[in-house]
Order: sequence, then structure tokens, then C-alpha cells
Amino acid sequence: MCGGLHASNRCGTHFGVGRSGAAKPFFQQTCLRVSAGGTPMYVPKWLLALGCVVFVALAVWTWLLANGRNPLPFPDGGSRIFAAASPEAKAAIVDVLARNGLRERFRVDTDGVLRSILFDGTIINWSAPGVTRRLRGATSAIGLVADDPLVQAQDAATVLRSHGFSADVVQDAEPGVPIVFLLTDAMPGTVLNFRPHVIHMPRPPKP
Repeated sequence: MCGGLHASNRCGTHFGVGRSGAAKPFFQQTCLRVSAGGTPMYVPKWLLALGCVVFVALAVWTWLLANGRNPLPFPDGGSRIFAAASPEAKAAIVDVLARNGLRERFRVDTDGVLRSILFDGTIINWSAPGVTRRLRGATSAIGLVADDPLVQAQDAATVLRSHGFSADVVQDAEPGVPIVFLLTDAMPGTVLNFRPHVIHMPRPPKP
């Protein structure tokens, strides 16, 4: 089946032998014959190559995950958002974090907010005064992934009110961005925001 007779090495793997009796080089073989429990089994070389590629890809992805540099949008665990005092302050903070191993992944800048999104999901941003006013001066936020941001924000508001806290749902704090904010006196200076999964967020504009 592999172009002639077969000779085995000490590992029990059988390599193709041509009609002349000379063993073919590995790269000229179309398949390998492997003995498993005394039963020969033919493994196509392309399948072995595919297995190697998959193994290497998984190894690289595991290394990136372990080092906080996942290149994929999965999983999306939400965000922890911190506000800088100015655009210059944001750039300085991002520089300090990068020098300590927490690097910027990409930026999402709009007319109202400048965002640096880091590899671990942390966001360092600066908000224009109009956005800050709509959020009552909040300087930090916990971002939560939601299938329906408005409904889940309203549900969270109901829970907070049942515990005796104020809760106000704010839409369109940043026009054009599908994020719903929840303001509450249970966390002074901090808001909750509900947004779609990152793959459903608007693509950042090209610089």
C-alpha cells in the first residue's frame, strides 16, 4: 500500500522500501506503517503533518495565555476600567504598565473617550467632560458582557434597589457605542457597564 515492501526500525515503525530494496527517504514517502499491538496501521504523512501543526499552535496559544497575551477574542471576561486625568496622563500610565509587563493590545478611540485596552482586559481611558458629566463624575467601572445590555442593566438595577440602594440606568453616555451604564450609590465613583461580547462591538476606526 505504500509502494513496496516494508522494513521496521527499533521503534516498531515501518518505512517504505522501493522495488530496488533501498529505503526511501522520509520526505519521499506517502505514508508510514505503524505496528500497534501486532496489527499494521498506515498513517498518511499529511495527517502527521497536520497533527504537528495543531500541536505547535496549541503550544504557542498556551504560552501566550500563560503570559497574558491571548491573541484571540475568547474568552471575554469583561473589563476593569480606570480613568486617567488627561490624554497625556493616560499615555503615561499605559507606558508605566507596559514597562511592568502589562502591555497595550489595541486602542478604541471615539469622539468622547480615548481607550487603551490591555492584554488582560484592563482598560485605561480618558473621557471628555460631556461623558464624565453624564456618568456623574465616575472614574472607574466594571464592564460586564451581556447578551442584552439594557435588559441586564435594568435587572441589576432592580436587585440594587431591593437592597436599598439607588440605581439609575444610563444609555447613550457615549453615542454610537452599545454600552449601558448603571449608576449606583452602592459604589461611589464607580459604575457598572453592560456591553455585548467584544466580537459584536463596533470595530475601532482606523487611525
